[in-house]
This record gives sequence, C-alpha cells and structure tokens, in this order.
Amino acid sequence: MIPEVVPGPQGPGIFRKIAMWWGARPLTQVAVIVAVIALFYLLGSNTVATMSRIGITPGFDFLGRSANFEIGESSIAFKAGDPYIRAILVGLLNTLKVAVLGCILATVLGVTLGIAGLSGNLLLAGLVRWYVEIIRNTPLLLQLFFWIALAKSFPPPRQALSAFDAFFLTNRGVFVPGVVVHDFSALALWALALLVCGYGLSLWLARRHRRLNFRNSVLATLALFVAVIAALLWSGVSVSPEFPVLAGFNIRGGYSLTPEFAALLTGLVVKFSAAISEVVRAGIQSVNQGQWEAARSLGLHNGQIMRLIILPQALRVITPLTTSSYLDLTKDSSLAVAIGYPDLVSVINTTANTTGQSFEALAILIGIYLALNLSVSAMMNIYNQRVALKGAGGA
Repeated sequence: MIPEVVPGPQGPGIFRKIAMWWGARPLTQVAVIVAVIALFYLLGSNTVATMSRIGITPGFDFLGRSANFEIGESSIAFKAGDPYIRAILVGLLNTLKVAVLGCILATVLGVTLGIAGLSGNLLLAGLVRWYVEIIRNTPLLLQLFFWIALAKSFPPPRQALSAFDAFFLTNRGVFVPGVVVHDFSALALWALALLVCGYGLSLWLARRHRRLNFRNSVLATLALFVAVIAALLWSGVSVSPEFPVLAGFNIRGGYSLTPEFAALLTGLVVKFSAAISEVVRAGIQSVNQGQWEAARSLGLHNGQIMRLIILPQALRVITPLTTSSYLDLTKDSSLAVAIGYPDLVSVINTTANTTGQSFEALAILIGIYLALNLSVSAMMNIYNQRVALKGAGGA
C-alpha cells in the first residue's frame, strides 16, 4: 500500500517575511525614521547656510590644499606645504602606531599580572593588587601628565641614563638599538609579498581541512621567518644592527622615541594592563577547580596546567572583555593632544583651525575612529567565535 503524501505547512510569503523583519508598529517606526532624516536635513541646511554666510565653501576640497603647519613626529615624510590629506594620514599613522603597540604591550603585561595575582606568593599577589587598584582608580589624563613630566625630567643627552651602553633615557626621548636594512630592492619586496601570500594560503588550507592547531601555527610561523631571511639574503639585502651613540650634544643611531610618544605609550600600557589583568584573573577563576585537580592527577606541573588547560578555557571569558579594553585604548589615545603628541585628533584640530572647515574635519575624525573601532571589534569577534567554537566542541 502506497502511503499518502501530505504536503507540509506552507512557509510565510515575502510580505510576511518583511513584516516579521520590520517588527510591530510599522507606521510608528516609519514616522520616527522620517523625523530623524528631517532633523539631520535641517541641521545640515543650517550648517551649510552659516558656512556660506561667513565665506566658507562647504565640502572636502580643502584636503587637496597645502597645509601651512609642521608636524613634530611622523612615520612618513611630511613638511609644511604638503596637502592636508597627507597631514591627516600622518596623524592616523601616529594613532595606529601607539594603538597597536599599546594593545600588544598591555596584553603581555596584563596577562602576566593577572597570572601573578593568582600566585601563592602573598607578597607578589599583594603588589599586583595594589598596582591594579591604584592604576584603575586614577584618571588616565592625570597619569599622562605624570609620565610626560617624568620624561621631561630626564637628564640631557650628555648625562643620559644608560643601560649596557645600548639604551638611553634623555629629556629628548628614549633611544634603543635598531636595525638598518641595506640594498632593499623591488625583487625583495615581491619575494616578501609572495611568502606572506603563501603563508596565508597555507593557514587557510590547514583551517579548511581542520588541521590548524597551535603547534602547526607555530611551525608555519617559524618556517615563514626562515623563508623571509633566506629570500632577503638571496635578493641581496643585508641587515645590520645599529646602536645609539653619543655624538656631540645629542645621541645618534638606533630608534628614538620622543618624550610625548613614550609618555603616551607608557600611560596607555600601564592603564589598560591593569584592566586586562582583572579580566585575565576573572577568566582563570571561572574555570572549574576540578580541571586543576584532574591535570595534577595526570602529573602536569602548574605551568603546563595553566598553558595547556586553564588558559584555553578561560579565553572564552577573557576575549570579549579584552575587546572592550582594546576599543577603549584606541579611543583614549586621543588624550595625546593634552601632552603634545601629534595624533589624529591633534592634526584634525589644527586642520579645522587653519581651514575653518570644522564640520568636515569633525566628520572625518568621527568616520576614521568609527572605522578603526569597528575593524578592531570585527577582528576580535572572529577570534572570539573560534575560541567559543573550540570550547563548545570540547564540552
């Protein structure tokens, strides 16, 4: 006997799907959206009319005009007379430099402090506790003033504080050893590009075939490092170390960090390492105590337990909260204007004052910071999904 086939329930049509997506009270929502658009239109019209009345042409044409100011510190070449868009790029690179270095160093210091705070050493745990409480309960702006005052109080170069004749602390900045690259050609650039693309492709294939783990990632990174060195040597590039030395009334050679940059970076790292250490401490304590006991029964020591068992599980708690710290660090880098570091906010302020295009400059500033924070959030969310999936699969 052939069973009777009964059709299943019919799914909602296109209009029903739109209604479900739109939600309840559609007319009210349409009215609110129209009111918001009208408000922005009114504000924009008034702004354009005011700018026209005082002789300012609205728009972004000013970005191509020559900037009549200098920037004290830049990662790319800049001089007075270059276009404003290049000046904004200099400020953006300065902000990115301090934000990226700040996130990396704050993470390293924060994880170290978080683990140290849970150690059985009462003195070490107490010092970490005092450090966290003092730093977290002090305004960042006040800390920046302290660090810039400290940086300016260092002796001049001829009486510089030095360590191993390679690191110098002066009132003109911090000088550290550097690396000089000679004969870097287009061939070397193409070789590096191909190696990086191959490295990314290998990681993607390993992840696609579910063979990507910590050990394979480390091996691939080491292989990339060796391949990069071999490619540079093959293309005729030579690398030599360069140490700072006292020459006359200043120190030459190596890398130099201006007092403003050093103070800002130190302030951000100290401030947010305290926040990250609390996140790490909470994440470690969220792991069940039975995990420690089971690992000890297998003969693992505390370092192996922390590295192999506890931290991978704690990352599910640590990662989302650390993302917030990264976003706050990136935004709080705008306080650099208070100590004279030419970050994006400082350059935008100078641009607005010299051109009169305050509205456009503010729009550029908002757009750049929004793009930066959304990019950081997106990357951390991707990593968080990987960690959460691993945790869920392991459960």
